[in-house]
Amino acid sequence: MRISIQHQTHYRFDQPVWHGVQRLRLTPRDCAMQKVLGWQLSVQGGAIECSYEDHNRNLVSLISLGTGNGEITITGQGMIETYDKAGVVGTHTGFMPLWRLANPTELTKPGPKIRALAAKFSDDGSNTIAVLHDLMAAVNKAVVYEAGHSGAATTAEAALATGKGVCQDHAQVFMAAARLMGLPARYVSGYLVIEGRVDQDAGHGWAEVHVPGLGWVGFDAANDTCPDDTYVRLAVGADYRDAAPVTSMAQGGGAAVLSVAVQVAQQQVVEQ
Repeated sequence: MRISIQHQTHYRFDQPVWHGVQRLRLTPRDCAMQKVLGWQLSVQGGAIECSYEDHNRNLVSLISLGTGNGEITITGQGMIETYDKAGVVGTHTGFMPLWRLANPTELTKPGPKIRALAAKFSDDGSNTIAVLHDLMAAVNKAVVYEAGHSGAATTAEAALATGKGVCQDHAQVFMAAARLMGLPARYVSGYLVIEGRVDQDAGHGWAEVHVPGLGWVGFDAANDTCPDDTYVRLAVGADYRDAAPVTSMAQGGGAAVLSVAVQVAQQQVVEQ
């Protein structure tokens, strides 16, 4: 499938910023599930200072905010060719060791609710994929999707305790339980084609688990399915914070109002 994406993030400050830095994980890269046909990253109200590959092999850009500016607009846009691999991304690469991804983070630290959920599943290695599918279905049932109920700082334990959340929460609950089963897990930020809906309020998020013999395999507990060719991977990390599209630090500026506009659409391919 060929997918066009435009992701625009706009910050408006109530006072001028005199110094600020933002880290962008807004550039997708090729993998078994996708090929980047073209991508452009642009900034208004700031400047791209450098780009590099981080410990998770994400393509990262650092930008500086223009001195005295009251707003900044960041836009990532391009075209991606995607392939249905039943969620299988494959071999682990990058500097992040698998053992680190098998351990909890602040956002995925298990409490009584996560431990009780994970205790319902056991994996002797003979049918790990089936066990993970059952876990995914259980998370989907345990956490009802409700926009605005949680935020970037919401932990997996808190989301499961309330039984409400968004895709970020589904992914992190699933990851926390998978790690208790001894499996490395990571968060994926990206995009999802939604039938009949081009304009979206945000990107999407799901989990990947490192399965012996297969490598990384995706699980979208929010939709109770493995990613197919309607998904575009953007960045990965130990949790949401480690893969967030934009993180920032600013001095001055006062309060900031954030708005995000995402457009994701399937494009028709005309064969000649």
